[in-house]
Amino acid sequence: MPGQIRAVQVAEGETVTKGQTLVVVEAMKMELKIVAPFEGVVKTVKVRPGQAVEKDELLVEINSDT
Repeated sequence: MPGQIRAVQVAEGETVTKGQTLVVVEAMKMELKIVAPFEGVVKTVKVRPGQAVEKDELLVEINSDT
């Protein structure tokens, strides 16, 4: 769903665990935590706080550890 980035909680090159919060998006006056679906290393962060985002937009790329 469309929204606005409230917080980016990871950086490129950072190792993340499954379930770790990556980005917080505000949509329809609710804050939604976008979490890592698996363990890995953040390849790219494509958003910044305050940025408007659309449905299905890529926010963060993660490379799997495997």
